[in-house]
Amino acid sequence: MKKNSAKIHPDHGVHKKRLNRVRGQIDGIEKMIDERRYCPDILIQLRAASKALESIEAEIMQTHILGCVKTAMKSRDEKEVSKKVGEIMTLVRR
Repeated sequence: MKKNSAKIHPDHGVHKKRLNRVRGQIDGIEKMIDERRYCPDILIQLRAASKALESIEAEIMQTHILGCVKTAMKSRDEKEVSKKVGEIMTLVRR
């Protein structure tokens, strides 16, 4: 992802803390695999980690829309608005 030093990006510190929690979950899942734990138990933990990541993703998307996209729309700069909409569409299609 490109960085633009001329613009201020939001602080995602709260998301970083949550990512650290997910990292802990992943470490726990690896340990479960090493211990040859019951497959459904591993799958439950995988699903929990996946959902946690989806939640973080949704919050960052919302921050982007309410911040960057909203700012572009208020500027009435059609090129910038199109760029922001294109970014979101690219993300949604992935």
